[in-house]
Amino acid sequence: MEFKKFSVGETSYGIDGHNLKDKMAKRYPKFVEDNITNVNFEDPVFFEHLQNRNHSNNRNIMNYLDCLALCHTVIIENKDGKVFYNASSPDELALVNAAKFFGVSFAGRDDDNNMIIKRKDGT
Repeated sequence: MEFKKFSVGETSYGIDGHNLKDKMAKRYPKFVEDNITNVNFEDPVFFEHLQNRNHSNNRNIMNYLDCLALCHTVIIENKDGKVFYNASSPDELALVNAAKFFGVSFAGRDDDNNMIIKRKDGT
């Protein structure tokens, strides 16, 4: 599975495209550096809504991304200083990597087995 489109609130996000991965790798260098796979997404309107904290759908988007980053059974593996997600299915990997691509990363579990996420914006 590839993450291509989704809806949050009353808005649908994602542009139709056969293969946006090459475009994404050029536009977003962290896409390659952060080992993000199974994501084939582009939509300037989404990124505008994500970055504008005053937009009426921003809170909905952030809640959605939190759910993507937390609702899974992914295990983190560290290899040569890089983080890799090990998922039981490509669907699960696509959802967790999409959250990571959008700036909300699953960072692991604490000693009490609580899941930890890190947001790019520090919130």
